Amino acid sequence: MRRSARTPSPCAIGGLLELLTRPWTLHILWALSTNGPMRFGVLKRNIDGISSRVLTERLRTLEDKGFVFRHYEPTIPPAVTYGITERMKDIEKVLHQLEGLARKWQGEGAKVGGGQGTVAHSRRTGIHTQ
Repeated sequence: MRRSARTPSPCAIGGLLELLTRPWTLHILWALSTNGPMRFGVLKRNIDGISSRVLTERLRTLEDKGFVFRHYEPTIPPAVTYGITERMKDIEKVLHQLEGLARKWQGEGAKVGGGQGTVAHSRRTGIHTQ
């Protein structure tokens, strides 16, 4: 059976997780959070591998949800700058905690046998770390 419209998740965090776990969304939010407001081209260069189409789509969604602002200047060519909103600053705290955890685990990776960073892990997962 095919559902034509998505039903909202009964879980309070479900909608937020659905938004944040879309491909590239956290990359965009992290880039804007750590580097400040940026124009589209600069933002695209900061996110290696993202296409213009996907970046545009994600920025529109994030703007609609109130996480990103869009500032348009009617110059020739037009200047459009994106940045994070006050709503995003709440999530920004969580992103910085995740960064700290990632750095901690990255440092521990060499100490833990059979964990990430080992040749066996690379063979099992196809993930090669440096």
